[in-house]
Amino acid sequence: MSRLPIEHGREVILHFTIKLADDSVADSTKMSGKPAKFRVGDGSLTENFEACLVGLKAGDDREFELAPEDAFGMPNKDNYYQVETQKFAERPEEGQIFTFPQPDGTELPGIVRSINEQFVTIDFNHPLAGQRVRFAVEIIEVNP
Repeated sequence: MSRLPIEHGREVILHFTIKLADDSVADSTKMSGKPAKFRVGDGSLTENFEACLVGLKAGDDREFELAPEDAFGMPNKDNYYQVETQKFAERPEEGQIFTFPQPDGTELPGIVRSINEQFVTIDFNHPLAGQRVRFAVEIIEVNP
């Protein structure tokens, strides 16, 4: 097993679990049994998350807490959009998640925040925006 420390440019394979303030699990690679793989600095994780990992090595387990600004950011009011209620085949419910096709063919998820006769307000912020989270990580491999 390599004992290289995590640093900029290195490939990291890890299991992670994201926990909310109430200890519920928001996401975990352990559920699928498939670890995450990324290269430090490639933009797939926030700088703050990466900073918590720097120096860890294969075999290390850690848990750290991040403020909303350091994890998924704060909700941005510019990411709320109103869609005409009539555009929905069935009346949506608050909290329901819909995906909306994008010009590049990807799907963008949005959460229904409010409904009235004329409009449905959709929130396109990350679902964990504004929340303090705890990340538990298990470092599996660190490669050059």
